[in-house]
Order: sequence, then structure tokens, then C-alpha cells
Amino acid sequence: MITPLNRRFLLRERPAGDFDPKILERVVEPVPRPGPGQALVRNLYLSLDPTNRVWMGERASYLPPVPLGGVMRGVAVGRVIASNTPRYRVATNVLGMLGWQDYALVSDRDEFPVQTLPRFLPAPLTATLGALGVTGMTAYFGLLEVGQPGRGETVVISAAAGAVGSIAGQIAKLRGARVVGIAGTREKCDWLTRELGFDAAVCRRDADWRAQLQAACPKGVDVDFENAGGEIMEAVLDLMNRHGRVVLCGMISQYGNDDRGMAGPRNFANLLTRRIRLQGFIILDYIPRFPLAQLRMLWWMKRGRVRDRYTVVRGLDQAPRALVQLFNGENFGKLIVEIDEPNAPTAR
Repeated sequence: MITPLNRRFLLRERPAGDFDPKILERVVEPVPRPGPGQALVRNLYLSLDPTNRVWMGERASYLPPVPLGGVMRGVAVGRVIASNTPRYRVATNVLGMLGWQDYALVSDRDEFPVQTLPRFLPAPLTATLGALGVTGMTAYFGLLEVGQPGRGETVVISAAAGAVGSIAGQIAKLRGARVVGIAGTREKCDWLTRELGFDAAVCRRDADWRAQLQAACPKGVDVDFENAGGEIMEAVLDLMNRHGRVVLCGMISQYGNDDRGMAGPRNFANLLTRRIRLQGFIILDYIPRFPLAQLRMLWWMKRGRVRDRYTVVRGLDQAPRALVQLFNGENFGKLIVEIDEPNAPTAR
């Protein structure tokens, strides 16, 4: 009989600049046993997100930093396999901050309790990390509540081929907006326009990307759904119309700048002279409103009006290297790790 093991990735040092997988240490421990009021969850899928890099740093964001020596924080979906609490019944699927590990203990008293998923979910489990999860809800509330695009307005979305951007662009199209995406490769740009219905796409690695952006927005920009920051955000701000809105969802280009400070944009004065409203938002503020938004998203998906795409990496041991792929822009849509059996051999 093989004794089950629990692989865990622990944060051993703070990153200096861009993420380096070496700062995470893989350890193997016995599977924990649930105590009173606890349940044991076998993790199935792990979400990889730009905010993973934020949590590794010393600075507090909307959550405190991951403590040194602590398991790397991450959203995952798993299945309850043992329980000492009626809140989490055996064989129930759950979603929450389960971490970079095979098994997680959850409790009635957790600061962020995991969410129990419906028994008969009319979508694959991966969708709970994508369009029906935090990713999709970020796009939904950021676009509709903060950006509020009107019919015929121009919406620009940076990192548009990523998990949030690709969903946000499709929702903007449902609102009747003209949507321009900024992505890292010509292949991604073609996917945005040919499959997702974006009106135009700009390849940020082309030498003339700024000229492409200006040509794609002949009437200026009304809503900037900002995921990138830096020079991309600066270029979009130059094109913003009066009374435009900037949805500050993320600044992935800046996440390695812990000690160097934020680089740009340098034209923030445009916010004043053009009466532009810039608003940051954190999706945790909208959690009570998730159920209705998830139903609406599911309805769109079933009707083919919103499409989700996943880049799935198999094996928990591959998670650190897969996170590098995320920051290099190698993924289409949502990047997910399918967690293999702890005792199964994996390529290292």
C-alpha cells in the first residue's frame, strides 16, 4: 500500500525583480489529518495568476504577503475527502485559497472560507477558475460596474488574450462597444479578432505598435481596461477622450519592480485636463454579488456569446515554471495546473 504524500511549495525568499522559480522550495510531507471543525481537501486544479507575484513580495496589497516558509498562496478547486464538519461534506467540490499543494485543510473558522460548488455543475470544473470564477467575475464587474461602456464607445483592453482580458472584451462587445485588444503575438491578435469578435487587435511586440493602436482608435478611447501598466497604459492615456474611464485591473508590467518603483505612465496630467475617471478595484469587494453574475455568465456561455479558453499544464511540480510562462505571455486565456496524483512520476 502506497502512503499518500503531500507536495507543497513553500516561499523561502522574497523575489528580487522578476519571478524566479528558485525562491520556491518543494517539500514532501505526510498528508494532514483534519481535526474538529476541519475538512481535508484533495486539490484538483490550481489557478496561476499575476497576483501570485504580488503576494510573494514584502509589500502588503489587498492581502498580506505570503510569510517566508509558508505554503504559496493560490486559488484552487478540490474535492473534500475527509471531514469533521457538516459545512464541508465528503465528495463535495470546493473552491478557494487552497494553496500550491496536493492537500489542504479547511475550517469553519477560516478568514476566507472556501466556497462549496453545486453538485451538478453545468460546466467543467476548470470553468470555476476561469469564466465562472474570480477571473470571469473580475472581467464582469470591472467592465460593467467600473468601466460602464456605452453602445458605440471604444474600449481598449491590454493583455487582451489573457484570462481576464479575453472575457472583458467579449462582455464589452455584448454591450455594443467597439473593442480593441492589445496582445503579445500576432497569433493572439488573430484569435481575438477571428474567434472572440474583437474589432481590432494590436501586437505590442511590433515596432509600430503605437501607430497600430492609434489607427485602431480613430475616434479616441472611451474606456481603458488596464491590465498592463507602464508604456502601454501611457500610450492609451494619450488617446483617451474627455470623460473617459480607466478600469485599473492590474499592472503586470510592474510586478517585478518591488524596489525600483513604478515605471510610468508619465502622462497622468491627461486625467485632469480630459476629466478622465481612473478607478482601481479589488474583486473581493464583489464576492456577495457573485451568484447572480455567475448565472448570467453561464447563460452567455451556453448561448455561445462568451467563449473561454484554457492553457492547462499537467503536474503540480510544473507550477513554478508555468508561472514563468504566464509572465512571458505564453498562455492563451486562463493558465491552470492540473494537479496529478502525488505518488505518480512526473517529468522534472
